[in-house]
Amino acid sequence: MLEGKARIEDTDMPVKMQLHAMTSASQALDLYDVSDCKSIAAHIKKEFDNIYGCGWQCVVGSNFGCFFTHSKGTFIYFCLETLNFLIFKGASG
Repeated sequence: MLEGKARIEDTDMPVKMQLHAMTSASQALDLYDVSDCKSIAAHIKKEFDNIYGCGWQCVVGSNFGCFFTHSKGTFIYFCLETLNFLIFKGASG
């Protein structure tokens, strides 16, 4: 497990949800090869959809850029291992 090794770059999530995001990412890295970013992202998205309701998005990779609108309190961007993780819930309306 790698939870303690994540480095948060930016977030507006509550601390408990931040910890869940990093734990979920660590668990996904235990299940999938680090090069299988699609499966890692799908694992995290499915978990967040199940626990916090539908509408979550997850981007995983080592080199990406993005611009998005999110619901307040649902955004985190962090690094773990050689990957960057962006998790957020899309804004409604």
